[in-house]
Amino acid sequence: MNITILTYGSRGDVQPFVALALGLQKNGHVVKLAAPHKFDDFVTSHGIAFIPLAGDPEEISRLINNAGTNPVRVIAAMWNYIFSIAPQVSRSAFPACEGADLIIHSFLFTVGGHSWAREHNVPDVSVQTFPMFAPTREFPNVSAPSVPAGVLSYFSHWIATQIFWYGGNGGYGPSQRANPDIPFPKKIYWPFEDRPLHSRTPLLFAYSPNILPRPSDWNEHIHVTGYFFLDEKSYQPPIELSDFLAAGNPPICISFGSMVNRKAKRIDQIVRDALKQTNNRGIILSGWAGVTKKSSNELLYLESAPHDWLLPHCKMIIHHGGAGTTSAGLRAGIPSIVVPFTADQPFWGNRVHAIGVGPKPILVKNLSVEKLTHAIATAELSVVIKQAQLIGQRIRGEDGVKSAVELIEVHSARFKEKAASVV
Repeated sequence: MNITILTYGSRGDVQPFVALALGLQKNGHVVKLAAPHKFDDFVTSHGIAFIPLAGDPEEISRLINNAGTNPVRVIAAMWNYIFSIAPQVSRSAFPACEGADLIIHSFLFTVGGHSWAREHNVPDVSVQTFPMFAPTREFPNVSAPSVPAGVLSYFSHWIATQIFWYGGNGGYGPSQRANPDIPFPKKIYWPFEDRPLHSRTPLLFAYSPNILPRPSDWNEHIHVTGYFFLDEKSYQPPIELSDFLAAGNPPICISFGSMVNRKAKRIDQIVRDALKQTNNRGIILSGWAGVTKKSSNELLYLESAPHDWLLPHCKMIIHHGGAGTTSAGLRAGIPSIVVPFTADQPFWGNRVHAIGVGPKPILVKNLSVEKLTHAIATAELSVVIKQAQLIGQRIRGEDGVKSAVELIEVHSARFKEKAASVV
């Protein structure tokens, strides 16, 4: 099959789809991946055809991060930026779908990708890195992590879906009329409901059932595949990293990924003080925050390093709770301390604590030396270390990409059979 993948966001939003693309190519499919233009080198270095999309995911991170954990402000910040770049993104994204036998779409392309596929009578699959568009009574929507299980939990999913549909599609008509040269779908459709001649689009969640089991009240079109891991087997660590790891005890990794926070220097100082008070060495991956200071035998600053290579050399990880970083820490079998900034991060922080591989999450606005030192002490408990090792072993035994590829191929075959029977 010729397959087009549509995704948008930070490195953590793009990397799982690179892994999926490689899995599809391994099975003989031809894949094009459309993502923000800054990931051109990253995607093409893995031998995947790349379609660059307009916009700067770092700006989305900054806006969402400034909105904090208020879901209304987060959604408003996200959609305001998305609306501003939607025509430029669509100008490349929809032509990238031409000639495709199947469309795979992630969060921000959920409606647009499905509507294009339906209009052109090709199958589509939705892949999400967090539970969305699938109401359940067993846990709340990621935007409302403190809501209790039950009726309120189900309602939190329903209201989040309504906000996504009406808030996200409110500007579709005006944008379509203002840009007649862009091949927008003529009409927009919701993927996850049955209609005459059209079954629900399969919804694949790319996370492990070991961190969030599949609810019993989900329909058969919803699947939990396991994480999509991308192993950077060609990575060669810089000499400063190799020397640092060899110079002492395993360090704590600190990685806040794509989070851009105006209080980055304050956070950095808290981390440094907590490491010193607990007598721990640390590797700080500065990422987009850009905080860099002189390294020493006890502390190393790096812009980035592949988590799959680095984390097995570390004793624990302190991170923001993004889906990608959370999965990497779990897979490595080390305890996690989650310091959520925004969006789905408090939800994953709660899950890390619920399965016993880390302390309760500390919202970044509440972070202090005292709280972080207490969290480090909790993460160093033998019961937490053993549970992290157990979960890591289980996750390393999963193959989320393989499961997803099989589901995608089965759906495509069924779609073709149904289309042939209608004719």
